[in-house]
Amino acid sequence: MPVDELTHRSRGRIDPDVVVVGAGLAGLAAARQLCAAGLTVAVLESARHIGGRTATVEFDGFRLDQGSHLLNTSYPELSRVLDLDRLQLRPLAPGVLVHSDGRRHRVGDPRRPITRLAADRSAIGSPLDKARLGAALARLAATPAAQLLTRPELTAAQALAARGLSARVMDGFLRPLLTALLSDPELSTSSRCADLALRAYARGRLCLPAEGIAAVPQQLAEGLPPGTVRLGVQAVAVSADGVDTLRHGRVRGRCVVLATDAVSAAGLLPGLHLPDFHPVTTFYHAAPQPPLAEPVLLLDADRESPVSHSLVLSRVHSSYAPPGQSLVATTVLGRRSFDAGGPAALEPVVRRRLSELYGTSTAPWTFLTVRHVERAVPAMPPPHHFRRPVRVIGGLYVCGDHRDTSTVQGALVSGRRAAQQILRDLKVASAPRAAAAA
Repeated sequence: MPVDELTHRSRGRIDPDVVVVGAGLAGLAAARQLCAAGLTVAVLESARHIGGRTATVEFDGFRLDQGSHLLNTSYPELSRVLDLDRLQLRPLAPGVLVHSDGRRHRVGDPRRPITRLAADRSAIGSPLDKARLGAALARLAATPAAQLLTRPELTAAQALAARGLSARVMDGFLRPLLTALLSDPELSTSSRCADLALRAYARGRLCLPAEGIAAVPQQLAEGLPPGTVRLGVQAVAVSADGVDTLRHGRVRGRCVVLATDAVSAAGLLPGLHLPDFHPVTTFYHAAPQPPLAEPVLLLDADRESPVSHSLVLSRVHSSYAPPGQSLVATTVLGRRSFDAGGPAALEPVVRRRLSELYGTSTAPWTFLTVRHVERAVPAMPPPHHFRRPVRVIGGLYVCGDHRDTSTVQGALVSGRRAAQQILRDLKVASAPRAAAAA
């Protein structure tokens, strides 16, 4: 998406109504709603691609999703702002595989009847454990999200310990599942956030777009008028009536939305809440044969293992790998002291563990690349503020997953909240929902 005629029109003093800084999910979602309401918008993005952390790159014929993003079909904001049929969501297999005590166990399919869960000999725990787990997931699925937010707030680890489930169910399923969903190996996340994540898991299906996670921001951007997004434009200062850029002058507007990552936002607006972060490191391997026959999330329950979870992406959709190859993405969580070789130096250890997890030799596998993001996921320790204000002062707004929840759902909701506040402040009627999602 090139820098286009909007640059020249701005220099000609035809200023947009709203300037959005950042073309990630929150910024694009805000821009979509503002444009649908009839406002003119300029989205400024410092990078040469849209999407922020939800990017996909091509590497020797492989499609590599950056980070560990998985969508969930139960996220209500997905269907609100996106055409899911056109997105071609590919669901993962129901439940997960958990590697524990040297064996893989299928567990956690919330759609299976409790009686069948209890009779499943391949799953973790006794029949009573499995029945209790199934009942707990069913209760979470049926509980309104607003009600979950009224529960006492602990850390996720503390709340799990108080649930009354067996140690095998806790350590063999819930702990590794939440670690993967929250990118938090210590489970220091708010128990309310953890309950929301488990509720979404119990109600929906984990999935990915057929064309990679970048298809989400791409569809959002395609719904904007031509010339709205300007790439390679770096903001150096923001105010209520415009944005100063590094090499493109000042872009004026009636109001400004800061929709960058949390660190960049705090740099442009000192005093904004700056959370801690969970680092995410993703290793990509090419395998001559798929190590699993289905697209199922493989969790590592061993706390001493460097691996959190792994997924054969080419089983999600064949376009993730060239013909005759399979793509395996493996996530390592937590802060680590990398030696001079950087994250890639950990690859032999990860490869050995993958051989144990998948029960096959990884010697023929080819190490493609590693992606380490130190500030990948904003931390959500208790007490977590689920709806941080989007208006800083009149004319100046902020949004992003660091203002709601650290998920795709949270980023999209935050962008919508910012747009709605602007429309109220400017006394502009919101567009009908159908038009906003067109």
